Amino acid sequence: MNLAEMLGYADIAQLARIAGVYRCECSGHSKHELIQAILVAVSGKEMFDSQLEDMPIEDLRFLNSLLFDSRDAFSLEDLIARARNCSFGTEQQTMGVDAPSMGETLPDKVLSKQTPAGRSPSKRSAKKEKPAAQPGPRDTIARFKHLGWLFNGHSGMDRYLFHVPSDMKQRFKEALARRYRKMIKECEEPHVYRDEQTLLADDMLHLLRYVDQQEIPLTVEGAMYKRQTQQVLELLSVTEELPAKGAWRFGYGRRFKDYPDRLSLLYDFCYYGGLISEADMRLTLTMAGKEKLEGKRREEPLEFYRFWLRLYKGAVPNLAAIVHWIDELAVKWVAIDSLKSELLPLIRPFYYDSAETVFNQRVIMMMLHLGLLRIGEDEQGSQVVRMTAAGQAIVRGVHVSEQEHIRLD
Repeated sequence: MNLAEMLGYADIAQLARIAGVYRCECSGHSKHELIQAILVAVSGKEMFDSQLEDMPIEDLRFLNSLLFDSRDAFSLEDLIARARNCSFGTEQQTMGVDAPSMGETLPDKVLSKQTPAGRSPSKRSAKKEKPAAQPGPRDTIARFKHLGWLFNGHSGMDRYLFHVPSDMKQRFKEALARRYRKMIKECEEPHVYRDEQTLLADDMLHLLRYVDQQEIPLTVEGAMYKRQTQQVLELLSVTEELPAKGAWRFGYGRRFKDYPDRLSLLYDFCYYGGLISEADMRLTLTMAGKEKLEGKRREEPLEFYRFWLRLYKGAVPNLAAIVHWIDELAVKWVAIDSLKSELLPLIRPFYYDSAETVFNQRVIMMMLHLGLLRIGEDEQGSQVVRMTAAGQAIVRGVHVSEQEHIRLD
């Protein structure tokens, strides 16, 4: 439903609160007047632009998580979890100033209130002051309700669910796109660029053929030995190095700790697709794998993309939103640094992966491997990116719900 319909189902108390937020001048006792005044207040682009300008980063992340979810309704528990996930790193990201690390020492004048010369602090002022209560997830949800961006259902069990007006979703997407485009630097097409379209599908057949033709023993952890892994890597179209021994690697796939990023994705795709088996400490093809190999039919790129979203969204909860913004903003060749500066505040660090590492390695590089975008360098040696035509069609045609993420062993 759109905003006008949802306002029609809202009670007069909620309408009065929303009208108060937008400073509508109308009778607070007439539901019709309240609805009309609210619709007029939110009809202009300026309202959306000003709301985004003043919006805290946590609310912006929360809004992004709703805009790119294809579902029509959300439970309170889901919204609370989303809001909680969006409240990371506030102190490091406020006004772009880095907060001191645990090992740094703050100057005395920051640690304590200064008192006039010759005076000592009183006992009352020396008492430990209670920190101000930080707003929680429920405050975020209440704020969105007061702004008319979230509504309860109006009948039956639907009353316990929350809805975002469909037209408000679209208008916020447009407003955010206007905001981001102002900061994105467009570039000339580079003389040389990487484009890996179709390579992942080809390499899946190379992997299946190797498994079919070789005897492949597995370690007690279920992974291929180094020698066999190296042989597989030599067959593939994209060069990758084996992970360093003892390197921190988890959260991005079942075999991410054992194999490099691209091979890990390819292997997990085959495993979860039932094409390979790890039974009896041997890696073998299943019947489905043999049929796939004999048919020599390439896997559809959108299936790789859908699988990647499901596999990575446990570590990068708002992955779909990040990908959609890259798709929206990189229709032409753009500087990757300008993309990064706008999207980095939306990305949650994942353990030892900083937000920048997540953006560079887990998002941009994987989108390259999936054939969704091209990467090149401009004349100054800076990286530039552009979505492929196939990548745009895939991103805009595939939606993965929150419940579809793959739970790793």
